[in-house]
Amino acid sequence: MNHATDAFPAAIGDSYHMGFTVGEHSAGHMRRVLRMFLAAWDIDELSDAAELALTELVSNVVRHVPGRGCAVLILRRPEGLRVEVTDGCPHPPRVPGGGKDPLTEDGRGMLLVEAVADRWGTLPRASGKTVWFECDA
Repeated sequence: MNHATDAFPAAIGDSYHMGFTVGEHSAGHMRRVLRMFLAAWDIDELSDAAELALTELVSNVVRHVPGRGCAVLILRRPEGLRVEVTDGCPHPPRVPGGGKDPLTEDGRGMLLVEAVADRWGTLPRASGKTVWFECDA
């Protein structure tokens, strides 16, 4: 089930922020929103990479966050784009490696984010974390 907690903006500015309760189909909706902003900002060449990275972050919320609540920030930067997904789970995303079985599915999404984004990371929050990525135009 998708449930938006904020209204959609009437005008396109330099950022978009919305709170969601996400479900299995939420990533598709978020990709369309992201694509709209990238086209409006004339940086739609970032669509493929940014949509894939956002899909992985939203999928992690669906899969790992109790209650599936998150907030998404899409931010136009002079260098390109920054996307943040904040949720209530304090555990950082897993990336395969560190002696784990390299064939495990756990963390593969973050390997994709690492491959398509110019930078990514996590920021701890008082009640959860923010996972972010940046794509340069």
